[in-house]
Amino acid sequence: MTSPTSRAGRAGRWKESLPPERAYKRRTGAIAPALEQDRAAGGRGRRSVDLGDGRYARASIALKLYRRTRRIRAYLRWSCDGATRERYVCEVDYPTRGENLAEAWSQARRMGLVTDQSLPEGSTASSSGVRAVMRANRGKDTRPELALRRLLYASGLRYRVDARPVPEVRRRADLVFPGARVAVFVDGCFWHGCPEHYRPATRNAEFWREKIEGNKGRDSETNEILRSAGWSVIRVWEHEAPEAAAELVSEEVRTRRTTMRPRAPYPRGTIIE
Repeated sequence: MTSPTSRAGRAGRWKESLPPERAYKRRTGAIAPALEQDRAAGGRGRRSVDLGDGRYARASIALKLYRRTRRIRAYLRWSCDGATRERYVCEVDYPTRGENLAEAWSQARRMGLVTDQSLPEGSTASSSGVRAVMRANRGKDTRPELALRRLLYASGLRYRVDARPVPEVRRRADLVFPGARVAVFVDGCFWHGCPEHYRPATRNAEFWREKIEGNKGRDSETNEILRSAGWSVIRVWEHEAPEAAAELVSEEVRTRRTTMRPRAPYPRGTIIE
């Protein structure tokens, strides 16, 4: 981040004019508010306010522009017994909202206003942040899946969701195109060992190493089974741009449709989107 000296200089200029809107205002089409707060705080588990008696509240940072002083102030907000509580944290003066949120969360932690939520007895997670990821993980209808499905549907393609490409084989794909025999998997970075984003756990390291390696081995086995049955398998990571993934899937489906022989209809009773 910028040095304190340069921040002070920028704050001096702000006394003469208002700060840019991007320093405090959410822009249209930005990521979801909860995800924005999670990223700035360093994880969902790091947004906790200890209410006592083993109770925690999930807090958020609000940025307020004071036009008279031309300053941005950060406030910590959380809910307690049905009432909203607020606590002033600090002034922030970075040029972007993301930086200002991160600075405010850092200050709130230094002040002891937020803490890491303790793990429940028996939890295998290495931290509260990892536990939040584990609990939030879904088998289907994840945000990346929904984004990809919307784009494919808008392009005119139809597919089946969370279905077995080969009915007699107990392996399910996120998207299935029976006529073209294309199976699409949207793999989560944590659970499938993404080479860019997966970081080995420091606690229960052996347990998690075996867990992730087992998932990767099953993925490879699934690929082999489906390809042996004449299917094309496409795997995309959750962090990949949905537009690029949709283009890849669309091209493969349309290409195979022109070369595949007609085959028997997919078993009745499946959901078609």
